[in-house]
Amino acid sequence: MIPSSSVPASVILAIETATTCGSLALVAQDRCLGEYSLNSSATHSRSLLSGVHWLLSQCQISWPQIGAIAVGLGPGSFTGLRIALSTAKGLCMASDKPLIGVPTLTGLASQFPFSPLPICPVIDARKKEIYTALYRCNSQGVPEQITKAMVIPPERLQEFITTPTLLVGDGLPLYGKMLKDLLGDSALLAPPEVCFARGAAIGSAAWHLFRKGSFLDPATAVPLYVRSSDAELQFGEKKGAKRDKTENTA
Repeated sequence: MIPSSSVPASVILAIETATTCGSLALVAQDRCLGEYSLNSSATHSRSLLSGVHWLLSQCQISWPQIGAIAVGLGPGSFTGLRIALSTAKGLCMASDKPLIGVPTLTGLASQFPFSPLPICPVIDARKKEIYTALYRCNSQGVPEQITKAMVIPPERLQEFITTPTLLVGDGLPLYGKMLKDLLGDSALLAPPEVCFARGAAIGSAAWHLFRKGSFLDPATAVPLYVRSSDAELQFGEKKGAKRDKTENTA
């Protein structure tokens, strides 16, 4: 339990549910005050708000001490992203706190400040694909994205990784061995204990945006899906089939 006298006046509440591991954290500028993570097949909506309440209580932090609410924007599970963002929006509107959005890939990369190597987050996207992007840390230790976020088969990473690169994310238990075989010495795999999307990492990355006053509008903020949903793909297929049928009968 943290003595109230040592709790900073401004704390970021971070929410990350882009993957099967839901994670919450309270982060001050110089440290993580508390973190709650749960790897579960159950929907995150069942434990998210109760987890926020528990974390605030355990850290003895009240809502006036919360300076902003940060949320992992994805990519990741479509359901998980909608749960996190809708919860964060509701909390922001109810408490009049600013909203900060952090890409989940950036959160994973931010666990390695001042890394001299490029960082490649790898998130399981199902359908034998991964969500990924490449990052490099700047002189302040902040990871900067050097490629766009992509959803690709994991073997395509050999097109982008040609020098020693640190790989991290929940895609490694599935594809780590294959990537090591493909990339050889260019693939350095992060240890399993840091390969899940953490609320503390989202909160840490959010601090740089908080200082710049870089906030999202809760009314218009949307997740970073990267991939179209199954419903959108099916709609596109039906629309294309209907157009072909119309052209053929014209």
